[in-house]
Amino acid sequence: DVQLQASGGGLVQAGGSLRLSCAASGFIFDRYAIGWFRQAPGKEREEVSCISNSGSTYYGNSVKDRFIISSDNAKNTVYLQMNSLKPEDTAVYYCAAGYWRSECSYGMDYWGKGTLVTVSS
Repeated sequence: DVQLQASGGGLVQAGGSLRLSCAASGFIFDRYAIGWFRQAPGKEREEVSCISNSGSTYYGNSVKDRFIISSDNAKNTVYLQMNSLKPEDTAVYYCAAGYWRSECSYGMDYWGKGTLVTVSS
């Protein structure tokens, strides 16, 4: 079975940091791009970051220079290091996998359940 397990969310004060993990299983990890998405209450889902199967990265404008995405192929895990967190980063964060692509903006194949990040002011 394909699984994407996001973890690492929690409550943090503004200016703090969190590291999210996305542990994948059930598919050939290094053939997939992995993306992080978030959805805040009452808002549409937003692409936060993406790492392609070749290692290229993308960041949304709202998180650029604050978040860092990385991949550990040996552990089939993608991380999202979130620094300088702001209250507007509060959302449920999801990871998703898309086969053999350089971007995550469309048609992801697998989605995991989310992890809640709450940033207090």
